[in-house]
Amino acid sequence: MSIIAKWVSDLGGFAQKQQLVRLGATDASLTSAIRLGAVRRARNGWYSTADHRAPEFMAVRIGGRLTGLSAIRAADGWVLERNGPLHVSVPRNAARLRSPRNRRVALTARYKHGVMVHWDDANIRDAGSATAVGLQDALVRVISDEDAVTAVAALDWALHTRRIELSDLDRMLARLPERYRYLRDWVDPACESLPESLSRTRLRLLGHHVSSQAALRTAERVDLVIDGAVGLETDGEEFHWDRFLADRLKDIQILREGLIPVRLPAKVVFHNWPLAVAAVRAALALRATFGNSGSCGDACSAGPAAPPCLRGERPTLARGS
Repeated sequence: MSIIAKWVSDLGGFAQKQQLVRLGATDASLTSAIRLGAVRRARNGWYSTADHRAPEFMAVRIGGRLTGLSAIRAADGWVLERNGPLHVSVPRNAARLRSPRNRRVALTARYKHGVMVHWDDANIRDAGSATAVGLQDALVRVISDEDAVTAVAALDWALHTRRIELSDLDRMLARLPERYRYLRDWVDPACESLPESLSRTRLRLLGHHVSSQAALRTAERVDLVIDGAVGLETDGEEFHWDRFLADRLKDIQILREGLIPVRLPAKVVFHNWPLAVAAVRAALALRATFGNSGSCGDACSAGPAAPPCLRGERPTLARGS
């Protein structure tokens, strides 16, 4: 690795020319590093060791930083859509914005090639990094731009991983119109995965009572209890043989405590939600036919259903709902 590449890497993979000059770089050494392929010039005065196809590289090339879902995705947050538009935040007075494909583009809110530019100003609250706005600013963008299912998933992730606290969420919601305040009652810091978050919100939007992480008598927890009758477990994206037996024993315990167990693979939640709904409804119908065969204790406590006003307030249901 060249010394220029090492300096850029130590600075997080992106560095401005003046940072490198302070470390001892010269015009000749920077030109040589680019010619040798040790670093890339993202835009005038910016050098990077990142792949030119990386979202961070494209954001810097355009003249801004990742925001919204793009920033959450870059931080390994819970985002279902992996190929959505690139969201880039630029200063209100930004000029000479470039295309990520090295073609000149006009200064408009929407770009070709799946890039969306957001013109930010003094409302940006935290500095973030050279390639992304601060997490809370990115989440505010998600809340204001995305549907409820997507916004709740991003917030669940940030709360569950302790990147933000509920008090932070309150401050974020205070920056937005009152119509977004409902989200405070829809997030769950105890949520453990994206498929769990998506299932909980979608089922609530369909009018079901849903409680999260309900306790069984074995001290295990059920991901979701639906209408006090169905114990729903959502498996992760990867299958693990070392979890197979434990998961089946848990299903047995759910059944023993008076709930109908349903286990949904992540791919079904992500890509075939109608099938997931059909499975839940079939289990609810089965429970209604045979009645309660036991006591499920705390697991049967029902959470609040979706308020009727929310269903018509803004687009909320994800594709396939």
